[in-house]
Amino acid sequence: MLAGCVTPSGEPRVIQVSPASTGGQALSSSIDGLLQQTRQSYVTLVISKSSNRRRNQLNELEESVTSGSGFVIDPEGHVLTAAHVAVQPGWLVEARGPDGKNYVGRVVAVQKSSDSALVKLRDISGRAQPVEPVAQPCLRRGEPVFSLGKPRRTSDVARLGEVASMSFGRPVTYKGFGYSDAMVLKLETRKGESGGPVFNSSGRLAGMVVSTLSDGTGRHLNLAHAVTAPMLAQFVCSHTNCSANWRAIMKVNTSACPAN
Repeated sequence: MLAGCVTPSGEPRVIQVSPASTGGQALSSSIDGLLQQTRQSYVTLVISKSSNRRRNQLNELEESVTSGSGFVIDPEGHVLTAAHVAVQPGWLVEARGPDGKNYVGRVVAVQKSSDSALVKLRDISGRAQPVEPVAQPCLRRGEPVFSLGKPRRTSDVARLGEVASMSFGRPVTYKGFGYSDAMVLKLETRKGESGGPVFNSSGRLAGMVVSTLSDGTGRHLNLAHAVTAPMLAQFVCSHTNCSANWRAIMKVNTSACPAN
């Protein structure tokens, strides 16, 4: 699990754009506008078991357990992230919001079978813009996408990539977490970016980053898995008063999307 770090509250968030070396070049000319559209939903999270938090000289939360990325899904302050980031319902969350300020909350739901978790943040309502899910979850092979996330000990990053497949074709499990299927993306994600949003070229949420693929030696393959928007919709609508846009895609089976 990852130890987390938190930037002092109130400092402006700067999202660096990573060069599109594995696809996604089609977004290079429009990414600035897309970031203006989507960055208001993006948060980073540090999870702790208790509220007895102390900071060391590096401003790290000494009693933090994990850290990761996430995104706001409704005006009530609910945030989606990966289950392996949130770990347990009831655990304390410190989040850095789109405005650079820190917010606190709790993990309210964890679904290990889809590696999805729900966090409720206090006082962020009106200070973040919820994501809008895609209307058509079946993305084409080669379709450009981008993710937002924060690798460990580095700056926030937007990664440009593309869809390799809407289905991995088999379930994945790790340390009690996992998912039955996932999108495969040509995307150079790293540790700390789990739970981050994946957007299509219209700035609509297409999925959530859950893992970085590597070979048997630990070498990155510049591929990532993302839980699809319909799978997220099922989780969201089982725990919140979800919007009509979320409900509209709940039953889409992305493993049956055309392999184009």
